[in-house]
Amino acid sequence: MHKLAAQLNDTLQQQAPTVLNMLSNLGKEMYYPTEGILSQSAEAKSAKKYNATIGTALENGKPMHLKVIQDTLSAYEPTDLYPYAPPEGKAELRQAWRKKMLKENPSLEGKSFGTPVVTNALTHGLSIVADLFADSNDALIIPDKNWENYDMVFGIRRGANVVTYPLYDDNGLFNAQALKEAIIAQKDATGKAIVLLNFPNNPTGYTPTAAEGDSIVQAIKEAAETGVKVVAVTDDAYFSLFFEDSITESLFGKLADIHENVLAIKIDGATKEEYVWGFRVGFITFAAQSEDVLHALEEKARGIIRATISSGPHPSQTFVLKALQSDEFEAQKQQKFDIMKGRALKTKAVLDSGKYNDAWDYYPFNSGYFMCLKLKTVSSDALRKVALEQFGVGAIALGDTDLRVAFSCIEEEGIEELFDLLYAAVKAVETK
Repeated sequence: MHKLAAQLNDTLQQQAPTVLNMLSNLGKEMYYPTEGILSQSAEAKSAKKYNATIGTALENGKPMHLKVIQDTLSAYEPTDLYPYAPPEGKAELRQAWRKKMLKENPSLEGKSFGTPVVTNALTHGLSIVADLFADSNDALIIPDKNWENYDMVFGIRRGANVVTYPLYDDNGLFNAQALKEAIIAQKDATGKAIVLLNFPNNPTGYTPTAAEGDSIVQAIKEAAETGVKVVAVTDDAYFSLFFEDSITESLFGKLADIHENVLAIKIDGATKEEYVWGFRVGFITFAAQSEDVLHALEEKARGIIRATISSGPHPSQTFVLKALQSDEFEAQKQQKFDIMKGRALKTKAVLDSGKYNDAWDYYPFNSGYFMCLKLKTVSSDALRKVALEQFGVGAIALGDTDLRVAFSCIEEEGIEELFDLLYAAVKAVETK
């Protein structure tokens, strides 16, 4: 083991041994190099004559660039576009996102958490968590309504055992009891559980109410009290898109200090919050009571980034930072939120009209990009194919009965026709 990794592990052993035990074998081996090219290049920034360290090119004292590219980006200085961004991300962006997190998550006030580390969007953040904490047969606990990429990131890549529980109980509420039981079941297995909470949920568009949110936090706390070490990860991909009665902040804040056996990690990004899907800018943030522990975890995350993508794209980080600093940011974001909320409420009104009752029910939804139909008479894949081939409508089949519909990408005036066509497709499948 490298001496730097050993030093980080020693810090965790002394100040947070449960966190050290949560790390995967790879996580224990990981460190961020403080010797070599990066550190020597940082030192050489003070060179008074020539700095011949870093693998970029300069011209007239500025980063070398092509005019055909700079002409399309003339609002930005070349120094904010072309050089490598640090592996942990642009410092100003990290601070701006942390400030945003505090403003939008009141439960973080007074809590000890680190500065967000920039990732190459949200999936990359999840991948860092998987690398740091998931070994073969460790349990990833997710609801039965989930994003299929979780299995790829944690199961296929890292060999984790994907454990599911029912998202909804018999009353259509979040099934906190089932979550707790799934965590406690790991006590006699590996003694560790990676719990992934995704709200608004993909595929259902569901976010818990305040009371349900408290029940989730309590369930995790009670499971941790049995001795299970819980890595509690909030996937906040669709954060801020809360349209009806629900919590309006991440559970990260309430999970940050609930028990010594719980390590809270927040994964989020500008991707969907700021409608910049192709920019690929995300963040990973750790909560811990000690600055030394936060430093150790962030150093290991930086090491993962350095060993995989090296660093994220600088231009995208600059674009997001400028947006966060703009006086017009909040007003423009509110305008887009109102459009999205209108689409969600229109979807619910159309579904509640009663004219589709013989074809489907729908799972509770109140937020995000999606909702999910529960089909009564046909299989979801058969419906998906007929809807696409005969009626020109695309949707996602999940399991035998569930069809995910993204109302986010449908103009409000087209929503009723969308469901009319899906209903017609159901009838076409029924008559086959």
